[in-house]
Amino acid sequence: MRIDLHTHSTVSDGTDTPGELVRNAAAAGLDVVALTDHDTVGGHAEAREALPPDLTLVTGAELSCRLDGVGIHLLAYLFDAEEPELARCRERLRDDRVPRARGMVDRLRGLGVPITWEQVARIAGLESVPTPGTSAGVARDSRPAEGASVGRPHLATALVELGVVGSVSDAFTADWLGDGGRAYVAKYELDPFEAVELVRQAGGVAVLAHPGAVKRGVRIEEETIARLAAAGLDGLEVDHMDHDGRTRDRLRTLAGELGLLTTGSSDYHGSRKSCSLGENTTDPEVYEEIVRRATGARPVRAARG
Repeated sequence: MRIDLHTHSTVSDGTDTPGELVRNAAAAGLDVVALTDHDTVGGHAEAREALPPDLTLVTGAELSCRLDGVGIHLLAYLFDAEEPELARCRERLRDDRVPRARGMVDRLRGLGVPITWEQVARIAGLESVPTPGTSAGVARDSRPAEGASVGRPHLATALVELGVVGSVSDAFTADWLGDGGRAYVAKYELDPFEAVELVRQAGGVAVLAHPGAVKRGVRIEEETIARLAAAGLDGLEVDHMDHDGRTRDRLRTLAGELGLLTTGSSDYHGSRKSCSLGENTTDPEVYEEIVRRATGARPVRAARG
């Protein structure tokens, strides 16, 4: 049984539509795939409708958090998408993405990069949402709907298109879009302790995404992980492309000490990243425990063909 619990579609910063993603997951030999777009559940309906026979869909989201200046991502699984508090927080997280992205475009232009908002909006797949009384186009105060999102990977893709950097990952440095970088603009993010509580209140299961991803300039301290575990965190994403062998061993040991589940997943973004669906997977027993703990939603199983 092959289980991948971290993927992204065009609804956030992936390049596969939700329908394409589930079809590609089945073609890759997966039995279970989780759709965890950033701060949105907007792709779940399409993924359900396109679900191939014998593939199970786990609904989820990757929530943007920050603690003491460190960005933290929280994978939330099988929560009630209609629960009002968590829905309100997701909306606020989405609403802040457009002004933040526009701010980074302005900073990049100030650095001499010929990037435009229209280019970024095209890459992100934002629909034209004009302000009343304005001409058609992506309006200055437009906000992404539940089925749309814009973030740093879209700006990074624009930089690749312009030949400023060689790859998306090359844009996530202090020179460009990395945390605190020359073109970086902060956005609204949840406190991770609040996020864990919100996920639990919505009947979901909370797993800390890539906590040892030093390649991203981020390493979450073990003391912080211990505090999150005491606050109700369910697990750690251990097997991830940004974790080397030593990091995986350290995180697996820490999870054992704290009584946390350990997951593995690809963090698939389609062609935007080099990883493949099923590159890392989750143990079936861990998956079954996630399903057992969840009370907000159930996995979606396609009918046999």
